[in-house]
Amino acid sequence: MQSSNSRGPTDRRNRTNEDGTERRQSSERDSMSAAKIADAYDEVADGLARWRRLDRLFAGRYRRRQFGRADGRVLDVACGTGRNFRYLRAADAVVGVDVSDGVLSHAREELARLGLDGTARRMDAQALDFDDDSFDTVVSSFSTCTFPEPRTALEEMGRVCKPDGRVLLLEHGRSDVRPVAWLQDRRADAHYEKTGCRLNHEPRVTVRETSLEIERVRDRFFGLVVEIDAAPAPATEVGRE
Repeated sequence: MQSSNSRGPTDRRNRTNEDGTERRQSSERDSMSAAKIADAYDEVADGLARWRRLDRLFAGRYRRRQFGRADGRVLDVACGTGRNFRYLRAADAVVGVDVSDGVLSHAREELARLGLDGTARRMDAQALDFDDDSFDTVVSSFSTCTFPEPRTALEEMGRVCKPDGRVLLLEHGRSDVRPVAWLQDRRADAHYEKTGCRLNHEPRVTVRETSLEIERVRDRFFGLVVEIDAAPAPATEVGRE
């Protein structure tokens, strides 16, 4: 006889989603403001630039696979020091935005060094100063974990992306290996206070809570790296029932 306490696959999935929502809500209660995040990254901008080669060694393959197909006019949201720029070779033009002046100075140097047609501007991802449908592709890497209001930032990415365009995300997430996930949960609060980064963030849960339509999700490296392909929500067709 089946125990009355047994749970089926649907129950387990629902519980997993509930747990993810609880972790996310807990980490967002005291979210740093965009200004505080900008100050934090201003302080470490030079160090981040120096570690560029190490980033290519560990994250370069993920950036290349996810962003190498970004074409047309490309927006890089929370571009940092410009670590994605070298992988945007299919782009006609690149615009990078970030809240930190410190990292943007390095991003501009990277654009010049790579000879890309592009600009880097100071801007809050949660209030992008672009018209609707301005870009063919919007990319962002390892960023939704730091946005004070990540769903707002994602909605903005969808708004400025053309209806037939794509939003390509490369994120870190809570591991699907239980001991690793436990360590992430244990360190999450201290890590956030120090860096403004939600260590155990679950990006696919956040994206699903927006109007973006997820087309494909791929987990890499024990679930610590997540690649998400999404599309802007289709515009409401006026006059059609």
